Amino acid sequence: MLGCIWQYVYTSFLRYWLKWLIRQATGTCELQRICSGYKPGATRTTKAEYSLRSSKNKALRGALDTNKDQLEQCVDQIMKVKNVKPQKDPLFKESLHVCLLQITGYNRLYISVEDLRKEVFSSENQEHEATLLKLWDLLMPDVKLESRITKQWGDIGFQGDDPKTDFRGMGMLGLINLVFFSENYTEEARQVLSHANHPKLGYSYAIVGINLTEMAYSLLKSGALKPHFYNTVLGTPELQHFHQLYCYLAYEFDKFWVAEEPESIMQFNQYREKFHDIVKMHLQDPDVSLTLTVRSKN
Repeated sequence: MLGCIWQYVYTSFLRYWLKWLIRQATGTCELQRICSGYKPGATRTTKAEYSLRSSKNKALRGALDTNKDQLEQCVDQIMKVKNVKPQKDPLFKESLHVCLLQITGYNRLYISVEDLRKEVFSSENQEHEATLLKLWDLLMPDVKLESRITKQWGDIGFQGDDPKTDFRGMGMLGLINLVFFSENYTEEARQVLSHANHPKLGYSYAIVGINLTEMAYSLLKSGALKPHFYNTVLGTPELQHFHQLYCYLAYEFDKFWVAEEPESIMQFNQYREKFHDIVKMHLQDPDVSLTLTVRSKN
């Protein structure tokens, strides 16, 4: 209770006067101090985002929702409002521009990911079908698929004869992640599949992959992935960066599962949550970078 009261008093009254006093003493605004005081990455961008969101100025708050093609004009407006002179602080404009590219880019990335998640797999869509068959060819290059609807799909971890039913929760996002991993890290994906088919420690490769897509999606939606993307993408995060994160989760979960040696696949949810907690713990590190260290084919 006392913490909530202090937070209200600080954000509503004390913070404004503290900023004013520091500006009088240093001759710089809070955004200038953030951009000059921290290296590019999560700490700088997160502090800039908080500063803009907490501002009493409408133009500064609105910067968080600015379109990419209007960001330069937005930065100029902020400099005008804050009376920042380019001659005195020549690095400020570019630094703030990068921060805003990351902040607004994260928001747009979520929209793009959500659109893919909502795209329902359709057997009547030739592109969808081609993507699914591509997954088989990447993972099982020496085995011919007997027909489109077959028990063979179980060999790569689908539940039934027709994989389309397994994509209901994550839509095309789940399939595209599986294909991205298999196409860009083919050797590693096949290695993970071989572990998944282990007689004792095995798990359903495709189903677990879709589950990890849900994990990545939820972390993105909650904002938990901001430190990762702010550290690894010095600009606008794109869909490929989200797919790269999925590759990290797929590869690292397999290592985690094999190391833990669960007694049964029935314990999947327990170990899935344990792995989830590990990922969230990593994301508390301001220097976090959830990047697959093996080399991509592309």
